Amino acid sequence: MLHSPVLTGLSGLCRVTEHLFVSNSRAANCASLVSGNNITCIINVSETKSNSPVVHGVEYIHIALSDSPSTPLVNHFDEVADKILHEARKGGRTLVHCNAGVSRSTTLCMAFLIKHQGATLMEAYTTVKNCRPMVRPNNGFWKQLIQYEAEHRGCTSVRMVSSSMGEIPDFYENEAKNMMPL
Repeated sequence: MLHSPVLTGLSGLCRVTEHLFVSNSRAANCASLVSGNNITCIINVSETKSNSPVVHGVEYIHIALSDSPSTPLVNHFDEVADKILHEARKGGRTLVHCNAGVSRSTTLCMAFLIKHQGATLMEAYTTVKNCRPMVRPNNGFWKQLIQYEAEHRGCTSVRMVSSSMGEIPDFYENEAKNMMPL
C-alpha cells in the first residue's frame, strides 16, 4: 500500500510519504538536509527545544513531551496529523522528529497515516518501519494508537498481549518467536 524508501540513511531524514519525513534531532538540525529536502515545517516532539538556527522560511513547532508511557501524546495526534496534511496540500513537506526518532515522532507519523491516509495501525507501523527500521513506540503510545485506530476505523489491527516483558503489541510477540533458535 504505502512504500517508503530510506532517503538519506538511518541517521538522516527518512521519507514516510511524499510530504512527510521522520528523523532524530541531529538530522533535523542539519540545515542542508532540511533545505535539500524542501522541508517547510519541522515538528519537534521532545522535552527540549532545539538551539540550532532555523532554516529561513521553515515553520518550527515544538511540542514539549517526554518519552514516557504515561505521556498523553494522543492529545496531539489530530493537531499534528492535520498540520502535516495542511502542509502537503500547499505543496510543503513536514519533518517530525524527537531525540532518537524511535518513539514519539514515529507514533505521530503513524497517527497521520491512520487519520489521513486510511491506513490500519499495522499498515502505518509497517510503512514507518520500512523507512526507519528502529521504530519502537513505547507501550503507552501503542495503547494510545490502538485506541486512535478504533476511533477512526471502528476496529483494531493491533492488540496488546501479556509477555515475559510485560504488555507488548501482539506482532512483537511473533517477531520475538521468529528470532528464537529452533
